[in-house]
Amino acid sequence: MKKHILVTGAAGFIGSNLVETLLAKGYQVSGLDNFATGHRKNIEAFLVNENFSFTEGDIRDLATCQEACKTVDFILHQAALGSVPRSINDPITSNDVNVGGFLNMLVAARDNGVKRFVYAASSSTYGDSIALPKIEDKIGKPLSPYAVTKLVNEVYADVFYKTYGLNSIGLRYFNVFGRRQDPNGAYAAVIPKFVLQFMQHKSPTINGDGSFSRDFTYIDNVIQMNFRAIETENEAAFNEVYNTAVGDRISIKGMAELLRTYLSEYDAEIANVEILYGPNRKGDVPHSLASIDKAKEKLGYEPTHIFQEGLKEAVAWYWENLR
Repeated sequence: MKKHILVTGAAGFIGSNLVETLLAKGYQVSGLDNFATGHRKNIEAFLVNENFSFTEGDIRDLATCQEACKTVDFILHQAALGSVPRSINDPITSNDVNVGGFLNMLVAARDNGVKRFVYAASSSTYGDSIALPKIEDKIGKPLSPYAVTKLVNEVYADVFYKTYGLNSIGLRYFNVFGRRQDPNGAYAAVIPKFVLQFMQHKSPTINGDGSFSRDFTYIDNVIQMNFRAIETENEAAFNEVYNTAVGDRISIKGMAELLRTYLSEYDAEIANVEILYGPNRKGDVPHSLASIDKAKEKLGYEPTHIFQEGLKEAVAWYWENLR
């Protein structure tokens, strides 16, 4: 009997990559998305697969969540409104989706006897903690409404285990990037946004002086962590949160310069595009660097891509798909 897995946010960047890999591994997969930030083009190729079914719906509607969770063994919950700036501009909608929708999914998972609820947590939970590397049990105070919502997710997941026995695993994503990440829109992530600007010979603008650093994590590492979370039978690994990262960091300035170098291999003129600098952005954490010791120990995680390898693959994908 094939395991039946529900991916929420299935038409998004991370969700669609998970669906693709799950189908390749022979799982029965259901997808749920309302296309608020995801795109139909991301899942079009999967719709003809007999092992895939898709529902257009919103996690803010409990009935939709209940229907989506029927006959499901595992949930990979990716649906959320990302972006710190978005949450600062509109904290109510971010809370409705990220907290209210999350609670709906937990209730539906509980009511339908789902075996394990694996969810996208966030490195933003570390907040104002200046300690490096970031270790799972040492967090600071949140710096944005988005970070608050992601912290609440972890608390709710813990309460649902203690109160109802629903097993969960939280994956604190650190600046995920890679194929299918949308370069467009006001809240586009920095790497695809800069890729598009460089390709158009436009100067990207870094928030601040470029010294802030990130543990940029390639999509394949994130996919691996999700699989380890659903496939592990180590009960000591359940009901925990794990950093999902590489365990290394690069400055935003260093990332932008490397991106320019890799893209100039496809178009020599890109090497001459200037990188600009602007004011710091509200809610930004200065530095992120994850300890991945816990993920290695309890889930057997080993990153397959360091940042430079992932960036090269991402650049190749964007060059093929954005022109």
